[in-house]
Amino acid sequence: MAGSYNRVILVGNLTRDPEIRYTQSQKAVAKFTLAVNNPRNKEETTFVDIVAWDRLGETCNTYLKKGANTLVEGRLVIRTYDDKDGNKRKATEVVIDSMQMLGSRPREGGAGAGTGDVGSGDGFSGYAGGGFEEEEDELPF
Repeated sequence: MAGSYNRVILVGNLTRDPEIRYTQSQKAVAKFTLAVNNPRNKEETTFVDIVAWDRLGETCNTYLKKGANTLVEGRLVIRTYDDKDGNKRKATEVVIDSMQMLGSRPREGGAGAGTGDVGSGDGFSGYAGGGFEEEEDELPF
């Protein structure tokens, strides 16, 4: 039997600033949406919900803004939940484990322009993961 592989790489623009919340156990979780254009059909755009946990979530919240061109890499997750009325719902999200800001950031209050990469390490080079499954019951969204 063949193995399986769940990897998603997207490049798009944020549709709004990230929204950060904290679980009861004080883990950061940031959510935002990427608008990803189809290169073959310029009029087709896919809006993808993105979730970033822990330090990566805090970094996304600090540095990403609406309109920012961003590359994210992670895994596709489809989760079910009950809405306020008790109806079963599904949410399709990409839980990311790395993020890279593309292009230049406008200068704001003396901040420098540039790019950043958040992957496996610490600071802008760092994120040690953050399990989605173990936190599913604590999602503050």
